[in-house]
Amino acid sequence: MTDSPHHPEQAAARGLLRAAGEALGGPVPREWQEAITAVPRHRFLPERVWLDDGRGGYVPCDLRTDHDRWFDAACADVPIVTQVNDGAEPPDPTEAWPSSSASAPSIVVRMLRDLDVRPGMHVLEIGTGTGWNAALLAHRLGPGGVTSIEIDPRVARQAQTSLNAAGLTVDVICGDGSLGRHRRLPYDRIISTCSVRRVPWAWIEQTRPGGIVLTPWDNPMLCWGLLRLTVERGRAQGRFAPHSAFMLMRTQRQDLRIFRDVVRDEHVPEERRTVLSPWRVTGDEWEARFALGLRLGTVWTAWDEDGARLWVATTDARSWAAVEDGTAWQYGPRRLWDEVEEAHRWWLDNGRPSPRPVRPDGHGGAAVGLAGRARPSCAQALTAGRSVVAMVAEPTTRVPS
Repeated sequence: MTDSPHHPEQAAARGLLRAAGEALGGPVPREWQEAITAVPRHRFLPERVWLDDGRGGYVPCDLRTDHDRWFDAACADVPIVTQVNDGAEPPDPTEAWPSSSASAPSIVVRMLRDLDVRPGMHVLEIGTGTGWNAALLAHRLGPGGVTSIEIDPRVARQAQTSLNAAGLTVDVICGDGSLGRHRRLPYDRIISTCSVRRVPWAWIEQTRPGGIVLTPWDNPMLCWGLLRLTVERGRAQGRFAPHSAFMLMRTQRQDLRIFRDVVRDEHVPEERRTVLSPWRVTGDEWEARFALGLRLGTVWTAWDEDGARLWVATTDARSWAAVEDGTAWQYGPRRLWDEVEEAHRWWLDNGRPSPRPVRPDGHGGAAVGLAGRARPSCAQALTAGRSVVAMVAEPTTRVPS
């Protein structure tokens, strides 16, 4: 008997489903198994991708010249960089930085599972990327069920071409996803495939009561959370879950460097002793880093090249601190290391709150509440039992009791 010409694809899909299930701690839900089998990931990848070189950089891999390596990556449970440098060819591969990617299938399935979509719903996707996520949604929801917004024109065109080739009807729009899309209101679900530091209020306004907004969450100290909000009239509330790292929405990106943008020769900092090790702030205690990032808001960190001195700065480049060998130097209207020490004490005193995985009964995770729209955006953390309560959007926030 001769093997079917689609046998390699079917075998690859089974392998990918197994790998995703292992990462998720259980089998991929049947409806998404069917979608992944019917809509193979590799059909949505460009012929040239960029793969991790194992040294913190990326190297190009072309389908035509390195088919096996390309196909193996496409069928593995790993993220794949599909564009670097916002589409500009880097002068040297060492200068390539990722600007668009195909997420690891396990996180794709995890988000689709958490989105809880059903036939008849209409979903707005922010960040089309390759189009694969939209394709899986379209397979599940049918024609007219998915609208997707992509800010990069070339990426949007390629995604639309791939979706058309797969025979799937998705309305791909090239535009700013933070504004949402008014044409098909209200949406039952909004899902973002890029992380945000502020939840655009347009997403809340464009979601029907009882609908869900799901987005990766980023703060300048750590990109780690996944935020799931349930929308009611004039408000939204929900929970964080951990282990989610996505590229930041382009309209919220900043390019800051300590010695180029922040520290100046004429700055005269205050000096004092400190007992808090900077490694307690930027080391392997991810829960601490996540909570401190919410408490401190627009604060980011960077190490010297030799790893001896930690720099802490605000995203407006007005305040900074440096810590080395038990000494802290601080400059600007905010005394940042004082704030870091206070936030770390708060985290310890309140039982080390963290974004915990949400259990099937809906408990766990970190509680979030948003309401109104009178105040400018803010981001900070409070306590509610052992949960982090985060204020993360443009409107006035409501803190659950």
